[in-house]
Amino acid sequence: MSGAQRGTGAEHKRGIQPARWVAYDVLRAVSDDDAYANLLLPKLIVEAQLDAQDAALATELAYGTLRRRGTYDAIIAEAAGRPVADIDPAVLDALRLATHQLLATRVAPHAAVNESVNLVAAEVGRGASGFANAVLRRISRDDAETWQERIEAGARSDDERLSLRTAHPVWVIRALRRSLAAEGRADELETLLAADNVSPEVTLVALPGLAERGQPARPYAPTAFGSPGGDPREAIGDARGTIRVQDEGSQLVALALAAAAPVRAGERWLDLCSGPGGKTALLAAIAHRDGAHLEANEVVHARAGLVRNAVRPLPVDVPVHEQDGREFAAQHPAAFDRILVDAPCTGLGALRRRPEARWRKSPADVAELVELQTQLLEAAIGALAPGGIVAYVTCSPHLAETTGVVSEVLRRRDDVAQLDAQAVMTEVSEAPIDLAPNPDGATRHVQLWPHRHGTDAMFLALLQRTAQEG
Repeated sequence: MSGAQRGTGAEHKRGIQPARWVAYDVLRAVSDDDAYANLLLPKLIVEAQLDAQDAALATELAYGTLRRRGTYDAIIAEAAGRPVADIDPAVLDALRLATHQLLATRVAPHAAVNESVNLVAAEVGRGASGFANAVLRRISRDDAETWQERIEAGARSDDERLSLRTAHPVWVIRALRRSLAAEGRADELETLLAADNVSPEVTLVALPGLAERGQPARPYAPTAFGSPGGDPREAIGDARGTIRVQDEGSQLVALALAAAAPVRAGERWLDLCSGPGGKTALLAAIAHRDGAHLEANEVVHARAGLVRNAVRPLPVDVPVHEQDGREFAAQHPAAFDRILVDAPCTGLGALRRRPEARWRKSPADVAELVELQTQLLEAAIGALAPGGIVAYVTCSPHLAETTGVVSEVLRRRDDVAQLDAQAVMTEVSEAPIDLAPNPDGATRHVQLWPHRHGTDAMFLALLQRTAQEG
């Protein structure tokens, strides 16, 4: 049953607070359709005409439930006496939503139980609601600390206990530990995991040459500023598309590509994997200001539409192509002076703002992504003119997706050299920025972190083509 179907009919919703319906619709869409909560939730809030208070509640319920899903599943399985895989998915999402209310919010327990039972009755039927009622009443008898101790007692390893405590899959914990250890900072793991579970502050971007930066300024990117009160709608509305929401780390990697070398008038730039278009718009504004020309490419039609929407307010035409990035690059040998490869990845660097992402991927996905990332980066190098620069970017700190890809491409090709991205990032940043220790100059990439920089965990490497291949 789709969100649109669930959202119709006052009789169907009787006795259930609208914010809970919206949150539940998000959970069901994520479970059934692999929807992205950060894209779907604002749309459903508008459709349901929620006021500010209910919108905030719907956001907390949806994001909080998605973020701690693994922990809540362990609690539900204990209370139900059966694995969550044996519970009807529509019932399970209602139980997750109620468990979050019972153990992590100030919602009155009777309201959390009764409305969730009514929700199950409306969605699945009266028989299922009896089961939901029994499970939730068991959960409501103990507090969060008691449940946490109970499920951790059954953990088979320290990492599994940490997984249950921090709501991160074990494989993600191990990948993040390895990434931090590569910087000599493995002791920061629990601080990072805690940061992943805190909703990020709203950060805005003022497109260079088109909008004035507001206050309060964010510390690093000269284009970034905060949104007082957390509501950016007034600033965005008044700016006619020249101010929009964008993570500061996302801004920094685009700014670094633009700053990696002086811009010559007439340069051709390319955003190879451009959806949904935030970095595209920022690069387009810089290119327009500095006399360069930007093109974009995005293989997914719907995301290409988002890119077109992102660049529409700009006073410059940005062609948006719809091809596989590898094929598009191959069709344009030595054609571009700068290329951004914001490669598809696991998204482990954006767990604060995409709470469902931690449960969506598995270790098996990494190898397939690494192969694609390597192919995209190699193709992009082939599309660079001699002296041209490619920025390889992921929103993931996973070593296989970051330094592993860069090392493999450097091993395969003798027509490319790695630039010092740390030096470029230091130059771009308005404040001193704490990057990985680099005592011998060997660490040339940049890895940003939520707990250290307040940004998504963006990775950046800058590669320059030294000559034509062959």
